[in-house]
Amino acid sequence: MAVEPNAKKRKSDDNKHSTEILSFAGFDFCKVLKNDLRSKTAFIHSQFEGKDAVILMEKTAFDANSVQEMLTEKTELVETLKNDVYSTYKTFPDKTLNGMKTTLIYPATKQHIAKYSEQEFHIVQESGKDYKKVTLPYVKNKALSNQWVYNILNKETEADRIVFEDTCPDSGFILLPDMKWDRKDMDALYLQALVHRRDILSLRDLDQSHLPLLKNILEKGLSAIKEKYGIPANKVRSYLHYQPSYYHLHVHFAHIKLDNPGFEADRAHLLTDVIENIEMKSLYYKEKTMVFKVREDDHLYKAFLEHGCIQK
Repeated sequence: MAVEPNAKKRKSDDNKHSTEILSFAGFDFCKVLKNDLRSKTAFIHSQFEGKDAVILMEKTAFDANSVQEMLTEKTELVETLKNDVYSTYKTFPDKTLNGMKTTLIYPATKQHIAKYSEQEFHIVQESGKDYKKVTLPYVKNKALSNQWVYNILNKETEADRIVFEDTCPDSGFILLPDMKWDRKDMDALYLQALVHRRDILSLRDLDQSHLPLLKNILEKGLSAIKEKYGIPANKVRSYLHYQPSYYHLHVHFAHIKLDNPGFEADRAHLLTDVIENIEMKSLYYKEKTMVFKVREDDHLYKAFLEHGCIQK
C-alpha cells in the first residue's frame, strides 16, 4: 500500500495498526536503492517501527506561479561558475516553493525493495506455452498483493479521487489519477482504469469475449478525461503494460507530452491495437510470443532460466 507520508496509513489485512505520519522522525535510513537522474527520483530503503519501508522522493515540475515567486529576494543564489555572460548558481528558494512529491510504501516487502532497486534487466520471449508453464505459476504464488486495488474498488480508500465510474460488473471500471501525477500539470496527466472484474489478470487473458469491456474503457475513459480536464482524445495515449506491475487488468491513460518511462516498446501495448488484434484473432494474446524485460533478481527471471526459456 502506498500512502503520502503526511497521511494516515489505512488499515488492511497486512497492516493492523494505524499511525499518523507527519514527518520522517523515527525512520532509519538503510540505503539508496536507485537514483533515477532522468525522472529526478530517489528510491530509498528505510525502516520504521522495525518494518521495512520504501520511499520515493521526486522533484516536482515547475509551474508559472512558483517560478514567479522564486524570482524575488527570498531566493538565495550561490555562484558556482562565471564565464563571460554565462554563470551558474546553487539556488535555494523559500521552503514553501521547494517541496518534493513523496510516496511511502509501508510495510514494504522484499519484492517492493527489489522492484525499486538498481539492477540488470534481461529480455524475455514468452510463448503462450511459456506463460502457462512459467509465468502463470509465478503470478499465482509470487506476485505482489492486489489488496490496494480491491480497497479502491470497494470504496474503502481513495473514493474522493475517482474521476469516473461505470458500475457494470462485466464491462465497468473505475478511473482515477495515478499516484505519480500531481493533478496540476495537465501535460503530465496520468490516470488508470481499474476493471471491476477480478478474474482478468493481464493482457494474456484477453479474448473476443472481453471486447465490450475494452471498448467501454476506451470510449468512456477518454470521454471522462475530456469532460473533467478538457483534454481531447487525440492528446491522450491509452495502453496496457505487459508485464504489468500488478496482476489485475487495468488501462493507463497518459497525456501525449508525458515522457513516461513505462511507454517502452517492450512493455506498452496501445489499447486500440489490442482491440484490433483481438478482433482479427480472438486468441491473439493467448498465443502470441510476448517480448518484455525482467529484472535479474526477479523470481520470474529465475523461473525462465530454470525452464531454459531465456536466450543468452
